[in-house]
Amino acid sequence: MKTELIYGYKLIYKEHMKLEIFEYIEIFYNRKRRHSSFNYVTVEEFNNQIKYKM
Repeated sequence: MKTELIYGYKLIYKEHMKLEIFEYIEIFYNRKRRHSSFNYVTVEEFNNQIKYKM
């Protein structure tokens, strides 16, 4: 996260950095990261599998 997000910004306000970190985690990281509890698929892939089974 430091390399991908924080080091790209210089002299950023604290509130803006909080927003950027939140967006990084919720929008990028959680959607791209594979979860072992979901049989190593992303959250989006898991949710799509559930939709198609119903």
